Amino acid sequence: MVRNTAREIAVHLSYELSFTDKTAGELLDQRLTADAFAALAGEDDLYREAPNAKQAAYIRRLVSGVAEHGAELDGYIAKYAKGWQFSRIPLVASAVMRVAMYEVLYMPDIPNAAAINEAVEIAKRYETPETVKFINGILGSFSRQELAE
Repeated sequence: MVRNTAREIAVHLSYELSFTDKTAGELLDQRLTADAFAALAGEDDLYREAPNAKQAAYIRRLVSGVAEHGAELDGYIAKYAKGWQFSRIPLVASAVMRVAMYEVLYMPDIPNAAAINEAVEIAKRYETPETVKFINGILGSFSRQELAE
């Protein structure tokens, strides 16, 4: 499993956090198992290979960080989503942006451009071209403004 696959799985799990009563830890413990991946492998090639320890740690760090900093990340999304109410933003788009913003803010070992580019590529698989442009615009503004300060 490569990092962009692990990142996409983190987006899936961050999305799932939007509508579950489970904590990030409970969700991760349930989903990051060989059995869980085997059960999903038939539905999505993303799950054909369970993560190794390093990949699982990366996914855990992302999903836990998104959960812990959710209000802050949502604040940034709302700030840069000019003319949009946060409630109108699709949940998948929000999950993609939260993961990218978390990486930019809290994972200095990940190049900012890589986090943003990967977020846009992931969004292309799940969202309309208009929503992908929206995500790219928000992440670009966020990166330019917040990292310049």
